[in-house]
Amino acid sequence: MNYYTIQPPLILMPYVRCFWVLEHDFGADEESYIYRSIADGCVEMVFHYQAAFDELIKDGAAHNWQSGIHFQSNTYRRFETKQSFGIFGAYIYPFAVPYFFNVPSEKTSNEMLDLDTFLGIEGKELEEKIMTAGDNNKRAEILAAFLEKRLQHARLKDDAIAISIKHVIHCGEVSSVEQLASRFNLSTRQFDRKFKEYAGFSPKMYMRLVRLSNALKQQGNNKSLGRIAYECGYYDQSHFIHDVKAFTGYHPGFYFSGKAEGTEYLYV
Repeated sequence: MNYYTIQPPLILMPYVRCFWVLEHDFGADEESYIYRSIADGCVEMVFHYQAAFDELIKDGAAHNWQSGIHFQSNTYRRFETKQSFGIFGAYIYPFAVPYFFNVPSEKTSNEMLDLDTFLGIEGKELEEKIMTAGDNNKRAEILAAFLEKRLQHARLKDDAIAISIKHVIHCGEVSSVEQLASRFNLSTRQFDRKFKEYAGFSPKMYMRLVRLSNALKQQGNNKSLGRIAYECGYYDQSHFIHDVKAFTGYHPGFYFSGKAEGTEYLYV
């Protein structure tokens, strides 16, 4: 399993957290690989340049997914491939959605769309360029140029909300909605409305997603579940267990065992 990130160009850094690559060559005893995408407050553009993945759906159907965009989500999905694979992606702040794609973030939450469905011929052309690129540095250049072009006529219109979303993601401290609204000189009602427009979820839900992300980053540090829950701001361990199960589909005891689907790259 090979996982690494590529830094975006300076002009995209306010909007794109990183480009990333995940590659894996099947061993002789491997028949399939299942990846579980957990709930996440950010957005991912994803290109399967080697082997497609099928989404595993509860009714038994499978949706072939070659490239697309997975918007901010408060649920998890499962995907499977039976071949060695290579994936290139971009990890994007949710407030960038209106500027890259001219749609409010709150209209896209929990959506996962094929790129040509979402962007039409422009998306299809981008997919072809990414798929046929010689290496992942070239893929990063192609996607960066595409995103930069879409920013030429769009800039952040509400810096305070973008800053507040970044504050929730990167600060690590537990805040109330009232504290955040006051910090950015907005009434609670105004803040809640604007935050949802640009983050895709209410501030309360978004803080739950970020708190979960911070907790899951404790993989492999040998801390007890109780300590992780306390350090990440959960009221008690039962609250922690509830959120991990809701957003990943696993009991935290199993998720932190290192055996959960789609976590292998964390250990390379």
